Amino acid sequence: MKAIGYRTAGAVDAAKALEDIELPRPRATGHDLLVEVAAISVNPVDTKVRRRASPEPGEWKVLGWDAVGRVAEIGEAVTAFKPGDEVFYAGSITRPGANSQFHLVDERIVGHKPKALSNAEAAALPLTAITAWEMLFDRLDIRRPVPGAANAIVIVGGAGGVGSIAIQLARALTNVTVIATASRPETQDWVRELGAHHVVDHGKPIAGQIAALGIGAPAFVFSTTETHRHLGEIVELIAPQGRFGLIDDPEGLDIMGFKRKAVSIHWELMFTRPIFQTPDMDEQGKLLNEVAGLIDKGKIRTTLSQVLSPINAENLKQAHALIESGRAKGKIVLEGF
Repeated sequence: MKAIGYRTAGAVDAAKALEDIELPRPRATGHDLLVEVAAISVNPVDTKVRRRASPEPGEWKVLGWDAVGRVAEIGEAVTAFKPGDEVFYAGSITRPGANSQFHLVDERIVGHKPKALSNAEAAALPLTAITAWEMLFDRLDIRRPVPGAANAIVIVGGAGGVGSIAIQLARALTNVTVIATASRPETQDWVRELGAHHVVDHGKPIAGQIAALGIGAPAFVFSTTETHRHLGEIVELIAPQGRFGLIDDPEGLDIMGFKRKAVSIHWELMFTRPIFQTPDMDEQGKLLNEVAGLIDKGKIRTTLSQVLSPINAENLKQAHALIESGRAKGKIVLEGF
């Protein structure tokens, strides 16, 4: 089968950063589905792994943690899917990625593809939707108010992949006021279109801008990017006993500033459930089905912003470079081998 991989971690502009390769087609056993991949999305995790993690000598590293496709084969323990089903999922970082014609994934972290979306539109959603859902409802628990705080959430980096779906989920499923940060006119317009009640510029200090809104100190802050740059402002703006969550990887994070306000801190990694095979691992499949339902009812929309075709090394390099530029809006998808 066709796939895209690499043998040495490094920069995206290296000669062999990503290569078109041929690999054996895998077989489905146990809880696994073998999915014929139709479209894949690119996330910051792809670029981080490509830069840092080399495979064993002589092996290929295949990335890709967002996919849409058709079930080609099922393992003997599969109960929720059958061959021919259309599915979408993010997979597990401890297994080969989905940048291949056929891909194995555990059925418990798979959802049925939204009927209202094309393959490319659906591929934009799984990893970011799981990340945003788990942060909003499992970690920050934004349906549970903070006494005395404004019932509001600040989403730092609202125009990125995770921010784009977090805005929509918060609007569709809660009455929380959504304050998104974005620094360019086009990204500010984007987050408004997605439903943000207020937009502030994270190119400038954000605490003063949020105070000027006159709604009070927000109960929740969700930082999707550049947390180290904004940490002091977040400490200042968040309400006492508020809840703060982040998903990026700052080299250092001094959280002592939160102590006086008794702020709780939550780190989200959507791969945790599949990595550790947690007892509630199937919650990811359930929430993806809920997301599909919201899509099909017109409550939320895809965050797709760009499609490249076909799925090959050249186009994947282009997508990685755009993600690394920090100027991506929404999600970049590759479609069709």
